[in-house]
Amino acid sequence: MKRITIKDKSFEVNITTSEIQARITELARQIDTDFNGKKPLFVVVLNGAFLFAADVFRQITTDCEIGFIRVSSYAGTQSTGHIKNVMGLTQDIAGRSVIILEDIVDSGDTAVYLLNELKKSSPAEVRFATLLFKPAALRQPFRPDYVGFEVPNDFLVGYGLDYDGYGRNLNEIYKLSL
Repeated sequence: MKRITIKDKSFEVNITTSEIQARITELARQIDTDFNGKKPLFVVVLNGAFLFAADVFRQITTDCEIGFIRVSSYAGTQSTGHIKNVMGLTQDIAGRSVIILEDIVDSGDTAVYLLNELKKSSPAEVRFATLLFKPAALRQPFRPDYVGFEVPNDFLVGYGLDYDGYGRNLNEIYKLSL
């Protein structure tokens, strides 16, 4: 099993590049079908979702736009439970179909925060797509509309996910080795 070290921690491969790409193709097809003709706006949650978003977005064939929002709730390997809205959306979403693209949903705090914030701007609909979903870590009554992989409550890095800013550039997703 392939292992890497980031800073002071060891990680092992959890989801391979080919598994990630195959699942993203399936998700993109489903989103493309569901939003065909609606001219959706994809809202990408930075920094972690940028790779996932790029891979999904390139496979969408319906007319669409993309925008970005930045929120943060992590320090090291733990969610702080406090969400900071760092950078907001510039597009008007009133009456629009919106799809939030997120790298991971664990506690659900950020997802619920984003949905509540976006709904204040009166979109026609808001759907939520995440590459990774940790149902065992949920603290909120939330279920994403589109899920790449359901994963255990392990700390993960790679493919946009980081450990104190490092590891986002890895092609695979790695879990913390104990």
